[in-house]
Amino acid sequence: MTGQQSPLEVSTGAGWWKQPWQVWGVCLGLAVLTFAVFGQTLTHPFLDVDDNDYVYANPIVTQGLSGQGFVRAFSRFHADNWHPLTWLSHELDCQLYGLNPAGHHLTNVLLHAATAIALFLVLRRMTGALWRSAFVAAVFAVHPLRVESVAWVAERKDLLSGLFFMLTLGAYVRYARDPRPGLYSLVLLLFTLGLMCKPMLVTLPLVLLLLDYWPLQRKESAGKLVLEKLSLLALSAASCVVTLLAQKIPMEFGSVISFPERLRNALVSCAVYLGQMVWPAGLAVLYPFPRDGTPGWEVALAGALLAMVSAVAWKQRRRRSWLLVGWLWYLVMLFPVLGIIQVGFQAHADRYTYLPQIGIYMAVTWTLGDLLGFSPNPNRHLDPDLARLPGPASRARLRVAAGVGAGVVGLLMVTAAHQTAYWCDSETLYRQALACTKDNDVMHDYLGTTLLGEGSIEAAVLQFQKALQIRPGNVKARCNLGIALCQEGKPAEGISQLQQTLQYQPAYLAAQINLAWLLATCPEASLRHARKAVELAQQANEQTGGSDAFCLRTLAAAYAEAGRFSDAVKTARLASGLAAAQGLPGLAAQIQSELDIYRARKAFPLPGPPAYPRALSKDPP
Repeated sequence: MTGQQSPLEVSTGAGWWKQPWQVWGVCLGLAVLTFAVFGQTLTHPFLDVDDNDYVYANPIVTQGLSGQGFVRAFSRFHADNWHPLTWLSHELDCQLYGLNPAGHHLTNVLLHAATAIALFLVLRRMTGALWRSAFVAAVFAVHPLRVESVAWVAERKDLLSGLFFMLTLGAYVRYARDPRPGLYSLVLLLFTLGLMCKPMLVTLPLVLLLLDYWPLQRKESAGKLVLEKLSLLALSAASCVVTLLAQKIPMEFGSVISFPERLRNALVSCAVYLGQMVWPAGLAVLYPFPRDGTPGWEVALAGALLAMVSAVAWKQRRRRSWLLVGWLWYLVMLFPVLGIIQVGFQAHADRYTYLPQIGIYMAVTWTLGDLLGFSPNPNRHLDPDLARLPGPASRARLRVAAGVGAGVVGLLMVTAAHQTAYWCDSETLYRQALACTKDNDVMHDYLGTTLLGEGSIEAAVLQFQKALQIRPGNVKARCNLGIALCQEGKPAEGISQLQQTLQYQPAYLAAQINLAWLLATCPEASLRHARKAVELAQQANEQTGGSDAFCLRTLAAAYAEAGRFSDAVKTARLASGLAAAQGLPGLAAQIQSELDIYRARKAFPLPGPPAYPRALSKDPP
């Protein structure tokens, strides 16, 4: 390096001493805005969907930080993902707060606030524009599309990966201006940690290439800049391979949707997210894939919109470079979650916009700033937030920009706070989703599951039946219907539904365990079938690797019904010990009472709910 700083370096680096109170004031303001919108989540409980799998019903996580938890986090897939740092963050929360949901929500809010602040600091570092960077960060912080990522404890992976994304960008900006190996190693480390939170970051190397063009304006050749990213691209490739392995089962669900239809939905989703950015109404926790396919007129309109924006961005690439960079940022970061490789049955999801839409915020903000007469290029002026016009005209434009910006942020805050209120409990969230969408079998199923847990069996049965009317290829809803019918005192109908579930998906664990339990313990002797019960319970136990106490309990009951009492006693002992070790004392005590029955060489045909009162919740990642 030469000892002389460029105007860009002066304005983004040495300029920090000129505006310390403004920088710190913006950081504090972003934190206040975030808590003003999302602070209400500290009074919210855990949700029935995914929060159980990630936190409160996960016996490893609920123990807090442990050696066993550390090993499992890195050595196994969890919830169809490999995200060890996300898992460890949930363990840390349990260590600090136990199962008090307020603490877990607080961590989410803190992480989101930190990400918004980091976004502001990185943008200002890159562009030198304090107030435009502040506006982009404020919109990111309080936009209603952020609600799903922040208000849902199970979406911790969005927030953690987002923070590491910002830290990686910050490290890269330092490296770009001072290309030392140590700084590049820091970029690699932070990127690796981000991928360990959520594989959504696989496109980050491409984003860095965009930033090389604007606002970093690096002078190296394109070939050299690409070669510089090879190590990062290798990490992305490795993360893609791991993700494909982890999401094998959800991808099997999505494979029933034809590839052309997935492409059509991907095109429409790009446009839908833009519409939601401008008009964030009718947001829902899940948008079902169109039952009859994506309408042709929607595909045509979406294609025309995307083509028009792309043409404008390309035409303006020299005069307004940020338009092309922001637009490509949006498309590139959105690509992994557009459903080209479909996972689950959702058409799109609010949480998928967490990082991609930052590119649009940047493009719009810098364009409006340019139209208002602010210096578009930090190389032209030491303070690019000042208008190029002198005196009163400049101050007037500043006041207009400040007023409009404050109004936009305020409106977004009110809307986001209203949307966050729907996340106050599971039933409210699911009913709101059903009011905003149509043919949403998943939400009917989730609502039925919640009602079943509350003891509203008839209402739950109705919801499961509605789900199956929409999509019969819904094994979870059918399994839950079988459970509800058994609890309603209709074991024969319940067993029939569980058998149909296994016809659709033979390896569905919840159906295997519940059907095995019923065939082994049903009070109606004519419905019991010892051999089939043992076969199903053994299959389930093999699936879980002998690590599920519910599964072992069911296998013990099946052995007893088959007259294999020594096996029943041995298996029940294992189940009781495992339940105690996993922090399930109630289940351990129940199995101990059943153990006395098996020691007396008796079977267990007693009335009661199935072994799994609810089917496993597997929401698309």
